[in-house]
Amino acid sequence: MSPSTRRAGHSSGGRSGGRGTDAAYIVGQAVLVLLFVFPLLWVLSLSLKTAPETLQSPPSLLPSSPQWGNYTHVLDTTPIGRYLLNSMFLVVASVAGALALGVPAAYALSRLVFPAHRPFSRGLLAAQLISPLIIAVPLYRLFVSLHLVNNYVGLVLVYIAVIAPFLTWFLKSYLDTVPVSLDEAALVDGCSRRGAMVRVVLPSAMPGIASAAILGAVTAWSQFALPFILLDDRDLFPVSVGVVNLQATAGEITTQYLAAGSVLAVAPVVVLFVVLQRHIVGALTSGAVKG
Repeated sequence: MSPSTRRAGHSSGGRSGGRGTDAAYIVGQAVLVLLFVFPLLWVLSLSLKTAPETLQSPPSLLPSSPQWGNYTHVLDTTPIGRYLLNSMFLVVASVAGALALGVPAAYALSRLVFPAHRPFSRGLLAAQLISPLIIAVPLYRLFVSLHLVNNYVGLVLVYIAVIAPFLTWFLKSYLDTVPVSLDEAALVDGCSRRGAMVRVVLPSAMPGIASAAILGAVTAWSQFALPFILLDDRDLFPVSVGVVNLQATAGEITTQYLAAGSVLAVAPVVVLFVVLQRHIVGALTSGAVKG
């Protein structure tokens, strides 16, 4: 076999191998997307069915005639509107508190060298590994003694403790991509370290801060175990807990109405990601590689 023939064979094999790898990658991505999207589509389909259709066997994938009135019924007969407002309040308060702690901490980790730098960094990593379920029961006993059960102040503080470590590491990675020369120029011009952070660095890092706020909001919105344990008053429930208690609060509620309530609970997060996904991905990729 001539050298040119061997090179042609290797080239053809490389191309065919690349095509096979690409096809396997696409199939794997499609299966992964289907596993995540299908449950949402199924709940959406249930929310638009009539009561007999939800009991049909075998079940149908699509409703024969979409019942959009199911959503109106849920909003009119259940307190899910209150639950949504409760969740929004908790998210805003928790993200604001987490950013107030996380932004200065991320700046210090990115720009400063201090004796406790390594222990502090490792402590943040360890905090991210702690599941809220592990601390929920001890927190309940502590909050009972502090009279913080059924109190948004205590719950927001716990949310901040859960969200702040992730936000700090996320923002630290993003701030690493902002040139240190900006800080140095501001310090030469007479700014203090705080002034350089607030006036120069943070405006340049606003896309990363916005993405961190969005990811923190999703984390706070999806919390279930903590509010379920720390809140007993149904009027204070966030939507993640309120949906589970729809039947208890509204009496008899059938499958299609429970599905409609579930769609209303996840809709804000889905819409937020769909609208802002390009900004979130851009901030994630910017923070992944130091510029």
